[in-house]
Parts: sequence; structure tokens; C-alpha cells
Amino acid sequence: QVQLVESGGGLVRPGGTLRLSCVASGSIWDMDSMYWYRQPPGQQRAFVAGVHGRTRSNQLSHDSGKGRVTASWDPAKGTGYLLMTDLATADTAVYFCNGRSTTDSYWGQGTQVTVTA
Repeated sequence: QVQLVESGGGLVRPGGTLRLSCVASGSIWDMDSMYWYRQPPGQQRAFVAGVHGRTRSNQLSHDSGKGRVTASWDPAKGTGYLLMTDLATADTAVYFCNGRSTTDSYWGQGTQVTVTA
């Protein structure tokens, strides 16, 4: 079993920067990837960015994230990060980290990000 805890969310003005963290505990040696999703109010959860631990490749899901969103993952420390810059009101959502092994998928409880003037 793996437990994930996100932190770093909060209230930020448009144009601001946030770095979200996701700390994994438990059987972290089984994890080989970490992904980030977000769920805006009244909408479905959607993929944001992800890192495959072995290849350390970054994946972005949407054009609006290019150049603004960077995911990182340190498997040895069991910690992942989502750095978001130039935030806009459309980035307001609950952000979730998702850790995966070859057989399992684990979710954190989410952290709220609110972008408002």
C-alpha cells in the first residue's frame, strides 16, 4: 500500500506561481510513476502532467500548460512536485497526485488551488 499526501495549494493571484508537493509513504519502492490531475468546480477530473520515474520523462496534457507547468518526481525520496507559473483563474481546481506501480494506482486527498484577483 502507498499513501499520498498533497500540499502547497492555496489562494494566489493571476500571474502567480505555486509549487504543489506530493509525499508518498508505505511501499514507495513499487511506484514507478507520478501524475497530477485536477478537478475544477463542477467538472471531471483531468490529467495535468506526469513523470515516469524510470525515464524521468515529463508529459503535459494540454497546450495551456506548456511552458507553465512542470512535474518532477524523485522516486528515492518518494516526493513529487507540480510547479505552476503564470496562473490563471482557469487553473482553479482541486489538484490530486496519482502514484502508480505496474499493478496499482494510488490517489491523494487533493489540495485546493484558487486563482483570484
